[in-house]
Amino acid sequence: MNHTNPGSSPPSRIASEIAHGRFLAENDPELQWGWGTPAGKVRARRRAQLIVGGAQIGPGSRVLEIGCGSGLFTGMFAASGAEILAVDLSPELIRLAQLRNLPNARFILKNFEDCALDGPFDAVIGSSVLHHLDLTRTWPKILQLLKPGGRMSFAEPNMANPQVWMERHFRAFFPQVSPEETAFYRCGLRRTLQRAGFCEVQITPFDWLHPATPEPLIPAVSAIGRFIEKAWPIREICGSLHIVARKPQ
Repeated sequence: MNHTNPGSSPPSRIASEIAHGRFLAENDPELQWGWGTPAGKVRARRRAQLIVGGAQIGPGSRVLEIGCGSGLFTGMFAASGAEILAVDLSPELIRLAQLRNLPNARFILKNFEDCALDGPFDAVIGSSVLHHLDLTRTWPKILQLLKPGGRMSFAEPNMANPQVWMERHFRAFFPQVSPEETAFYRCGLRRTLQRAGFCEVQITPFDWLHPATPEPLIPAVSAIGRFIEKAWPIREICGSLHIVARKPQ
C-alpha cells in the first residue's frame, strides 16, 4: 500500500490502526470486542442478520465487506450465499480470517480508503468499521463502488449511548477502543449521507443486550430491548446504529 500519495490516509492513523489490530489478534479479538460471551454471540447473530437484510443480499450477490477483522461477521455474511470480497488493513487479523476457509469469501490485505477495488458491487457492508475511517474519503468511494441502485448496510456504535460515549472520551480505560476511532450521532449522520449523494437513508438505533448479560437473563433482556428499540426517546441511547442507504439509479 502506498500511503504517500496526495489524498491518501495519514500514515500515523494507519500505523495506529495496524498496531491496534495486532493487539486485538494477540488478545482474542472476539473477547475484546464482546462477541465471545453467550450474550455477545446472540448480539453478533442479530447484527449480521440486520446487515444482510439491509443490504438485500443473497446467492449471486457480489458484496464488498469493509474492515472484516478476524472474519467473524464475514462467515455470517457468507452464509447468505453471496460472494464476499473482504478487506482489512491488519495482517494479523486477515490471517485469522483466512483460517476460517470460507468457500465464498476472499480476503485482501488493504486499507479501504487507499486501495483499488474492482467494482461495481451489489452491496457494501460492514460491522463496526466506518468509525475507524476517514469519512470524507469513504462516502464517495462507497458510492463509486456500488452499482446503480446498490445498497450499503452497516452497524456502528451510537455516540448517544452512555457506554460508547465513555469509551470514546476515556480511552485509557478501554483497550479495545483504538486511538483513532469515533462513533456516530444518528441525525447528523443522516444529513451527511444525504449530502454525499445517497438516497433512502435509514438509520435505526438498536442493540440493548450487553455482552456481559448472564446467559439465563438473555431472553428477558432481549425482549425488553426490543421494546426499548421502539420507544422514543429512550431508543436513542441504544448501543448501535443500523445504517442503510442506496445509490441512486
